[in-house]
Amino acid sequence: MAVKFPESTKASLHHRLLDRVEQRWPQVAQMHVRHRGAFTYVDADTVDGAQLKLCRLRYVGSAHDWRVAIYRASHDDYAESIFPTGLPIGTCEDALDLACGLYLNDPTAWQDLRPPKN
Repeated sequence: MAVKFPESTKASLHHRLLDRVEQRWPQVAQMHVRHRGAFTYVDADTVDGAQLKLCRLRYVGSAHDWRVAIYRASHDDYAESIFPTGLPIGTCEDALDLACGLYLNDPTAWQDLRPPKN
């Protein structure tokens, strides 16, 4: 059975994602968030008028830990992904950076998310 998350977590998630867009992604004119069961779908309108499906977040029982699936336009679906840290779970901000870095062609977004080199 899928975990359905609390309304307070949905509201917190929305605000955290909006804050991250304001801090890091000036190319995003508007962000859209919708919830279905244990999932949150994140889309964006860019300043140049493009509409992008970005990612799907899966609630795993904590407001701070999320699984991420990246939208694949070539298949019109979402593919489970890992974070640049190599972990399957990360913050919603890191998930947004992962998707925006890909779709807005800015791999510097992953700079702070990579695992340390030996």
